[in-house]
Amino acid sequence: MPVLVFAGPYDGVYKQTAHSECALVGVDGGSLKIEEVVFHGVEMECRMTNPVDINDMNATIYQMECSGAGQTWTERSILMKDAETDGIIMVWNGYAFRYDRCEEGEY
Repeated sequence: MPVLVFAGPYDGVYKQTAHSECALVGVDGGSLKIEEVVFHGVEMECRMTNPVDINDMNATIYQMECSGAGQTWTERSILMKDAETDGIIMVWNGYAFRYDRCEEGEY
């Protein structure tokens, strides 16, 4: 039986900084990618599980099951749509990051 995978509300390629190279995913100076409930960060990736919508906000809490550099770990993260751009805001325990979406043709 085939496994169906659905695009998530945050799927896309995002710039780490204003001058990031969108075609390079997962490296310093490159971009980040969320695809089919997997977050691809710098030399790591996290499976985004157990989504919980936050009431009255365009945001979701995920359990992040991560691996990279020979280690595995689990953390919780909040993802939300940026109210001012087409990007996202990602919150990890004590840290908040704003990522602009890469445009078609940049990756």
